[in-house]
Amino acid sequence: MSNFFLKDETDTNKQYPKISIITPSFNQGQYLEETILSVLNQNYPNFEYIIIDGGSTDNSLNIIKKYANRLTYWVSEPDNGMYHAIQKGFDKSSGEIMAWINSDDKYSDGAFSIVSQIFYDYKDIDWITSNPAHIDELSRIINTRGPRFWDKFDYALGNYKFIQQEGTFWRKTLWEKAGAYISQDYKLASDMELWSRFFNISLLYSVDAILGLFRIRSENQKSLDNYNEYLKEAELIANNYLPLNKKKFILSIHKKATKKLIWRLYFNRYNKLRKKNNLIKIDRKSQKFIVSNS
Repeated sequence: MSNFFLKDETDTNKQYPKISIITPSFNQGQYLEETILSVLNQNYPNFEYIIIDGGSTDNSLNIIKKYANRLTYWVSEPDNGMYHAIQKGFDKSSGEIMAWINSDDKYSDGAFSIVSQIFYDYKDIDWITSNPAHIDELSRIINTRGPRFWDKFDYALGNYKFIQQEGTFWRKTLWEKAGAYISQDYKLASDMELWSRFFNISLLYSVDAILGLFRIRSENQKSLDNYNEYLKEAELIANNYLPLNKKKFILSIHKKATKKLIWRLYFNRYNKLRKKNNLIKIDRKSQKFIVSNS
């Protein structure tokens, strides 16, 4: 797939910020190769890929070794769970843009180039998330939704509908400002805890495109057996995120929100970007995208 929205490819790598992708892996050999290939086949010139395996006993190691020469780093050893593995991976990373993809999910073709273009052209954008999309065990898309307008006010009130992590990317500078760690205090919802810290620092921008796909399957930990546990953890995080002086906090956020101008970014390969409203919309035919947040 061609990088249709990138500028002159003779430019230096400064135009292609380095993207660090981490995959925590443990006994997901059935889907792992598809995940790996969705990263390696991005047709993007500047990324690193790190796989942290927790000592898998299935065919995962054979798959990882098959692509070892294309990986920046990989290891297989016992760990303390998924979020411990993710932390280990990020500690090894050196990219300007960060994300992780679980070992049964996948990226859409061209995702990295879209992400790169947004972060390259808009230095004030610190993190983005894309339209939610679900695939089944045969990798068929079974559900998609349009963009959601995320804001700190809404999030603080507990309106924490899932931010799908496989479609979420952020700058390393934001990661560092938020403490450079992912909490290991939660079994399932540490992603939400990280988003809470990000929200305290910067706006989240929604991309009206599918960057990542979340796999729904019979044993999926978030969507089935452990769904209620995730919600319980999410409620704890939301309560911790909202300060004790709730009324003062909510009013201060609302005041800022009403003053904030809604703006949109239009991109055309033949024209400069124009600001108008905060939703990132991908239109491959007209080669435009819109970036957006309420």
